[in-house]
Amino acid sequence: MTNPLQKIFEHQGVVILDGGLATLLEEKGHKLDPHLWSAKMLIDAPDEVRRVHGSFLDAGADCITTATYQASYDGFSRFGLTPFDVDELLIHSVTLAREAVHEFLSDTAKSSGRMRPLVAASIGPYGAFLADGSEYDGQYGLDQQALVDFHARRFKLLATSGADLVAFETIPSIDEAKVLLDLSDQCPEVWGWMSFSCRDGGHLSDGAPIEAAIELCENASRLVGIGINCTAPRFVNDLITRIRGKTNKLVLVYPNSGESWDAKEKKWTGSDGQEDWVEMAKTWHQTGAQVIGGCCRIGPEMIQEVRNRLIANRGMAGN
Repeated sequence: MTNPLQKIFEHQGVVILDGGLATLLEEKGHKLDPHLWSAKMLIDAPDEVRRVHGSFLDAGADCITTATYQASYDGFSRFGLTPFDVDELLIHSVTLAREAVHEFLSDTAKSSGRMRPLVAASIGPYGAFLADGSEYDGQYGLDQQALVDFHARRFKLLATSGADLVAFETIPSIDEAKVLLDLSDQCPEVWGWMSFSCRDGGHLSDGAPIEAAIELCENASRLVGIGINCTAPRFVNDLITRIRGKTNKLVLVYPNSGESWDAKEKKWTGSDGQEDWVEMAKTWHQTGAQVIGGCCRIGPEMIQEVRNRLIANRGMAGN
């Protein structure tokens, strides 16, 4: 059975991902909880989550990710939710994304010539729950079993939720990647991808060489792609070159806008560099990235520009 991302890639030569879900929610005036981020919207305004998914589909995304990156049982417990309540929210996140896909496909004026977009269930790192910026250094001070305990229930639920695949995102360390790969081995029928956060053009956020991370993932047969996300775009081209030399899996990149996250002040700082981002995306594709999208601070307009640039002959996107 051909993996779902591979089918789209073979058809049009590149797969376009969505951008920053939380970014667009914030632009619409929603104040996101620091410990749950966009996942809190599953309680507060689920219809808005579906509409934001639709905005990225309209912009040309071939795959959208659920609002579960920062969803955790510990995080939701702060609001009095039981584990069973959280189970329902996680399933609902996938339902919202699938409904957005259905609505998109039902509008033939928008979806004509497009393959069915995919839904990836987002699984963020432990550091996302801490909300202290540690997803950008991987220094948790936890042993392996504690990481297993944190990830296991959420992974197993999302792996059987009806999503097309799972997305392990912004993983900062080899140790956490090992835990997630071990869990994925328990659901051998589930497709997925692994994307890392990196500190520079050659190392994960914890300092491990990117080559070591790729070698770790290479033998995972149901892992359809390996790459990086929420990493400064200036590092991406070097990282693609290093990844491409170590794997035959799809290479994914969906970096942020180039700003830095201030975990203490809970805000983005520095220059965003968005004026160069789309042009850089063309270079990433030429260097060997096959799946391209955006992370924090990248909205639908830029995703649409990337699709327009990378899929020159729009007829190629037919089904």
